[in-house]
Formats: sequence, structure tokens, C-alpha cells
Amino acid sequence: MAKKCDNTSVGVLIYNDRGDTLMNERMKYPFGFAPPAGHLDGDEPEDGAKREIKEEVGLEIDILKLVMHRKLDNLCRREGGDWHDWHVYGALRWHGDVKRSEDETKQVIWLQRSEIGALAERTTAYLLGAISEKEWQERPGSEVVWYEIFKIL
Repeated sequence: MAKKCDNTSVGVLIYNDRGDTLMNERMKYPFGFAPPAGHLDGDEPEDGAKREIKEEVGLEIDILKLVMHRKLDNLCRREGGDWHDWHVYGALRWHGDVKRSEDETKQVIWLQRSEIGALAERTTAYLLGAISEKEWQERPGSEVVWYEIFKIL
């Protein structure tokens, strides 16, 4: 039986000195590239954000700034997970070396804004049915909810 969804999620935008965004390719549904993110599972939003960053990419967050708080429709693999109350933060200060979670991510990469735009174009094609589910899983674009979050931001 699938774990019950708490319908609360957090994500963190992390930028390097060149302004590139840290993104990971999700290993599990929902597939796609996204900043580090996950369910709160009872944590306060800032604590959950710091936990997810440590789990997924091995970094320690020193200072966070809330950049978006909104309920969004998005599916997850948990029971009842068809919407989430999202807290999205920007990492103002962080430290450590990137080390991907081998359980959750296929890869972790720094992407330029134009590269994120190309992922968004692929997501648009997927949502319009021009890319099959098999093709999507083999070479995804932006995770659908992050496609929406980036449009909002």
C-alpha cells in the first residue's frame, strides 16, 4: 500500500556564482528535472527544505528566503497526492559539495536559464501529447509541477 500523502511539499532554488540553477533528474514518478524538493512529512517548511537539500544533493543550507507559497494541483506517487501546498525557497547561503542521492536522483546538474527553458519546451510538448510516456521517462523535460512553478515565478 502506498504511503499516504500529507499534501505539503517544499522545494529550494539554489544558484551558483554564475547564476546557474541546481537541478536533479528524478529517478521516481513524477519524472523530470526539478530543483531539490519533497514532502514535509510533518516538518516545518524551513526544516523540511533543509532536510530535502541534505538528502537529495548533500548540501547544508544556512539561510533561506520564501519566494512562493501556493496550493497547486500536482500528482505524486503517494495515496491522495493530487494537490500540494507548496513552499518554495531560495537558498541565500549554503555550503558543502554536491553529492546526489543514489536512491532518488539519476543526476544532479547546474543548468543555465536557457537550458531550463529548453526543458520547459520539452514539457510543453509532453503535455500536448507530442512525446510518449516512454520517451518522457527516457529523456524528460521539467517535472510538470516545476514547469508550473517556474511560470509563476
